[in-house]
Amino acid sequence: MSGFDTIIYEKYDGIAKVTLNRPQVLNRYNIQMRDELYEILSAIRDDPDVQVVIINGSGERAFCVGADLTEFGTVPSPIIARQVRWERDVWGLLESLKQPVIAALHGYVLGSGVEIALFCDIRIASTDAVFGVPEVALGMIPAAGGSQTLPRTVGVGKASQLLLSCEYIDSEEALRIGLVNRVVTREELISTAEMIARGIMANNSMAVRYAKEAVKRGRDLPLGQGLALEKSMAGIVRTLSGSESLIKDAIFT
Repeated sequence: MSGFDTIIYEKYDGIAKVTLNRPQVLNRYNIQMRDELYEILSAIRDDPDVQVVIINGSGERAFCVGADLTEFGTVPSPIIARQVRWERDVWGLLESLKQPVIAALHGYVLGSGVEIALFCDIRIASTDAVFGVPEVALGMIPAAGGSQTLPRTVGVGKASQLLLSCEYIDSEEALRIGLVNRVVTREELISTAEMIARGIMANNSMAVRYAKEAVKRGRDLPLGQGLALEKSMAGIVRTLSGSESLIKDAIFT
């Protein structure tokens, strides 16, 4: 898959690596990036060879500093501009991926950059990463899920502080509040993401996908319903694993 201007897509050893590629404007998210990301994520969703996804940003300064409103200079307001940009549900598509998704975050991670990261299952940050959700300072609120995904990740109190004050935090504070899973040097960022990806791929792929689904579907359920969901999914995995073993036995005997 090639021919993209704002995204670099690579597939190797079961890993799909998606690189936001507008380094000259700190990987600002625009309509073209939305369209290309939608196409790539759709292909990843339907690709049985992809077991884990890594999302990162190109350039030295940023993963993504948010939405690019400059391209909408002729529209009546930034609010309408954002509505146009979200017409393709990239966020719902990212949320729906069965494969585990790892975000490798460096430099400035702001606005939509934070929101993209929050739709990933695992977030690795470099020591130079800086996080912020500055929308209310611009007279807006997050429009790609930030007001919902951030509280679910770091808790209501801390999320409210970040959303309402627009303060920036460094990678160590992000680690402390649970916004990221791990902090490494910039040089180790991609290799660490790949190491985690390979560790995931060493496990049973079907069990990995159902475990992800159980976490995702159960996070907003009362505990009793969540436990029932887990029991149901565990039964599905046992059944499918048994069927898989029978098929293998039939093939190799």
